[in-house]
Amino acid sequence: QVQLVESGGGLVQPGASLRLSCAGSRGTVSISNYVMGWFRQGPGPEREFVAAASRRGSTIEYADSVKGRFTISRDNAKNTVYLQMNSLNAEDTAVYYCAAKRAYFDGTIYKRTNEYNYWGQGTQVTVSS
Repeated sequence: QVQLVESGGGLVQPGASLRLSCAGSRGTVSISNYVMGWFRQGPGPEREFVAAASRRGSTIEYADSVKGRFTISRDNAKNTVYLQMNSLNAEDTAVYYCAAKRAYFDGTIYKRTNEYNYWGQGTQVTVSS
């Protein structure tokens, strides 16, 4: 069982940066065997893909809307995955969720919400002047 806890959200002005963290909670299994993804849900009904990293981080994917601004990274020793967000704008306002999906090969990546088994509770990011 994987339990995930996000942190790092908040209210920032356009152009600012934030770093989100997603930690496997104490007692949870290691995330090193899992693809880790970040998703977000704004005012609309859909939860959209933001970024994902394979088990060892050898394969990384980003949504086109965040390429060049966001960076996903993972520290398996700390059981934590990060999302560094730079040059934030109002369209980035959303609840951000991390998710985990068991994978058996490094290099495997998932980008769809229905592929992930485990989700955190979400952290709110608001970009406003």
